[in-house]
Amino acid sequence: MRRAAVASKSPTSKALKVVKELDAFPKVPDNFKETTVSGGGISVVTFVFIAILMISEVRYYANTLLKFDYEVDKEVDGKIKINVDMTVAMRCEHIGADVLDQTGQDTHSFGSLKMDNTHYELSPRQQQYHEITQQVNQYMRDEYHAIQELMWLSGHQPALKMGMPKREIEPEGPADACRIHGTLEVNKVAGNFHITAGKSVPVIPRGHAHLAMMLRTSDYNFTHRIDHFSFGDQSGGVINPLDGEEQLTTHNYHLYQYFMKIVPTEVRTYSHQVDTYQYSVTERSRPINHASGSHGVPGIFVKYDVFAFKIRVREELRPFWQFLVRLCGIAGGVFVVSGLLHDSVGVIVDVLCCRFKVGKYNQEKKGETLLSEGSESDLLKMKENSLYTDYDQTYNPVHLAEQSINSNSGNLNNGQDLYNSGDR
Repeated sequence: MRRAAVASKSPTSKALKVVKELDAFPKVPDNFKETTVSGGGISVVTFVFIAILMISEVRYYANTLLKFDYEVDKEVDGKIKINVDMTVAMRCEHIGADVLDQTGQDTHSFGSLKMDNTHYELSPRQQQYHEITQQVNQYMRDEYHAIQELMWLSGHQPALKMGMPKREIEPEGPADACRIHGTLEVNKVAGNFHITAGKSVPVIPRGHAHLAMMLRTSDYNFTHRIDHFSFGDQSGGVINPLDGEEQLTTHNYHLYQYFMKIVPTEVRTYSHQVDTYQYSVTERSRPINHASGSHGVPGIFVKYDVFAFKIRVREELRPFWQFLVRLCGIAGGVFVVSGLLHDSVGVIVDVLCCRFKVGKYNQEKKGETLLSEGSESDLLKMKENSLYTDYDQTYNPVHLAEQSINSNSGNLNNGQDLYNSGDR
């Protein structure tokens, strides 16, 4: 016994005892738990609500997050693709389209664009597409900061990538316009893409000139429609401000100028891995009238320059630890709030039932009324026969302890008397 007592006082036992006293999750015996129908109902609703929130949290975690970084563009050498699809209200033999940049390189080394004679007026289906393109592009320009994440994550622009549909019926009469389309690969420096009257010829020492001596004044008409104009490879999220642009003029000699700032963009999303370019544009136009002092060369001039900074678009998942914290917060928070609501409703119900004597409080009142109807003689008789105890008497451990001590004292006295009589 002594060894057991010594073992129980070992340092390990003391440490376990201290740890046991620090238990923040004491176990309650099942006999002391009381289950109710209301508690069960609230538990079911709580579990369903937690399941719904957890499912929504899993879906939220599965959605990716966009990050935009800005840094200096360190690529000193490179090429830029210019993608063009536009229609000018002049016949193809009367106009020329080419590029001239700061390097003075021969324009023919950048590639060539296709030029097809066509009719400027659109068919009903083409006109509908053109109007939709204008509306969608205008909406994206106005609301870009509100929908930019949706655009980058979706990875496509359905309304703008379909392309102009073909004509249902070819119109009668000769062609009155020229469709200019294709891709040019130019140097990554400032340049000037232009469409003007006459075909271009090289000029020494560098540059070129457009010969338009044989054109009449009535041949000039720079009314134009831009179906697509972009730089680099097409990527979702990149807005081309000039898509759907249309300019109409009643003057034969008219100058249209578009000033662009090109921003290199590195896209690294799950749907796109591409290096492309975005651009902002400012438009200016005026009629050419030498008599009134408005000088210049009639035509369409797109002057662009490359910005020195690069935008990096990255698509990432949210941190996993954040996902776990949010799940624990959902489960614990809903449990705590549901418990508080259940207890609060229970208190309110108890107060109302006690005030209006309904439910179990009404049954207690009936019991008290029946008890008061008994005669005093019957109560005394039941008390003498130990068949009745006072209903206000409660369990008293001190009283029971005193009875046990008195009983043990009596047993010890009886044992002492028997011992004394034996000695005698």
